[in-house]
Amino acid sequence: MYMNKELHCGYNEYLRMDEGLGKEVMMDVGMLVLEDGDVYVLEEAEKETAALVFEGTCTMSWDAEERRMVRPNPFDYNPWCLHVCRGTKVTIRAEMHTVIYIQKTTNERTFPNKLYTPEDTDTWARGNAGELMGCIKRDVRTCFDLSNAPYSNMVLGEVVNLPGKWSSYPPHHHPQPEVYLYRFDREMGFGAGWANGQVYETRHNGLAIITDGMHSQVTAPGYTCCYTWGIRHLPGDPWDKTRIDDEEHLWLLEDDANDHIWHCPTGN
Repeated sequence: MYMNKELHCGYNEYLRMDEGLGKEVMMDVGMLVLEDGDVYVLEEAEKETAALVFEGTCTMSWDAEERRMVRPNPFDYNPWCLHVCRGTKVTIRAEMHTVIYIQKTTNERTFPNKLYTPEDTDTWARGNAGELMGCIKRDVRTCFDLSNAPYSNMVLGEVVNLPGKWSSYPPHHHPQPEVYLYRFDREMGFGAGWANGQVYETRHNGLAIITDGMHSQVTAPGYTCCYTWGIRHLPGDPWDKTRIDDEEHLWLLEDDANDHIWHCPTGN
């Protein structure tokens, strides 16, 4: 399932966990767009909230903390991500055009609120140049997951999908629902995704809702995509880097996989 949205200033809702597709992913998902001088307040009585800065400059205030966050773009710079428990008031003040990804879900636990700085983000360069002929080279960034936020009911990170390259590959699945929110370096950028037994075209500010089946992504040559990946833990079955690869394509993970891939004859 996939949806496109034209963003406006303020909060742009994609999913709400008490209705429609939001019930399937059990999360609220939205994009907050602010201009210079805009102020927005986040406060949820029953939900934990994550606010990840895609781009822009803003100041976030919570508890007795205040931090200025600068991220020129999501391709060259790691994210700022504030993760707070229920009952926490967060005030956001923008200094310029700023775009922030918002993800929420119910959580009865309280926990220490945490700001993940660009230096805190775990970046994993996957798919080296020699693996599958360099076709799956990408950067996977993790803000928080079960390992560093076991009190949370969510996971949140990003992938930088390079031009003409694949990510979330080989195709895989996991029982926990997931969402991808796409941002391209140029608004006309596009790609394709596979999920829930369907193929869909990915676009700037599009959202994929993954609840079933194998999934993977590819970006068109000439365009770079950065997408957030948000996972909702299932009760009694949290996502613990679970990855069930498609058995049909397991041979791609063998050390000698390149030896079994057809190569274009020299000179062609």
